[in-house]
Amino acid sequence: MPGVWRLRLPLPWPGVPHCNAWALAAGDGIVLVDCGIHEPGSLRHLEWALDQAGLTLGDVRLLVCTHAHADHAGQAPAIKARTRCELWLHPRSEHAVTPAEDRAAVLARRIEIARQSGVPEAPLQRWAESRRRERSGFAGPLEPDRALTEGVAVETDLGAWTVYETPGHAPSHVVLHQPEHRLLISGDHVLGRISLYFDHGWTPDPVGEYLDALAKVEGLDVRLTLSGHGRPFTDLGGHVRGARALVQERLDGVVAALEEHGEVTAFDLLPAVYGDFAPVMTSWLLTKMVAYLDHLERTGAAARRAGEPERWAATRSDDRPGERSPSGRPA
Repeated sequence: MPGVWRLRLPLPWPGVPHCNAWALAAGDGIVLVDCGIHEPGSLRHLEWALDQAGLTLGDVRLLVCTHAHADHAGQAPAIKARTRCELWLHPRSEHAVTPAEDRAAVLARRIEIARQSGVPEAPLQRWAESRRRERSGFAGPLEPDRALTEGVAVETDLGAWTVYETPGHAPSHVVLHQPEHRLLISGDHVLGRISLYFDHGWTPDPVGEYLDALAKVEGLDVRLTLSGHGRPFTDLGGHVRGARALVQERLDGVVAALEEHGEVTAFDLLPAVYGDFAPVMTSWLLTKMVAYLDHLERTGAAARRAGEPERWAATRSDDRPGERSPSGRPA
């Protein structure tokens, strides 16, 4: 489609080889939606991608980020410095705008959550040390010029793209809908290959927020979805139903594991729900597991047992308020 370019940018993560930025024609320049992670040479990768579309970094008039994860907003400070463009970002971006001097405090909190979740001390300390050496993925502090909230319009040559708030994957997540052309820039909310992640610790129930946001997006008239990773895809409704089904499958799996094993830690649940997995995936899976357990606690399907470490147990079905399923919907 004239006026829309997919910019495929490399990522340094196993299993996630690239992310998508989107260039949208707008007057004498472009609106850039998302911008990739900040790594050595990453700005040059963005310039190469723009060059393949006949564009340059100097064409960027506005930078919009679907959410404040490093692979989508990491280069924003460098792009602002180079182009003097504005950055629009949702205000619930504290998970990424934490000053560098506070990163140690954030890491300490994550270590404590992992310890409370039952992660053994030796692998926990190895993970913590690797995180201390890891780059943040951001070129500098994020300093938005406008809050990207529900109903904000992003003007382009294709018409206005309307912002919808879709928290869950991240509290700052939004999608952009272009109704005349029936296009959706979905960020990481809905992907072509269904994959789940919930930014835990910033809101009370990211899983519940994600399910609510899926229902919101499902009601939009969309013929083509431009996602944050992978290729564009049709059948948004089918992908939403698939994502919802996978959430339900995971919730059911957690409840079944609790019923089978009794009181266990979140860490103990990982092999019961996910089977064998590579050690490098432990942090990713544990973050999701804790989010699932928080949701199950809120819906009455699981109960937290205080202690060192914390343990979890399934509740009897006749004790659950309103006889609700693990998703929070009436059973």
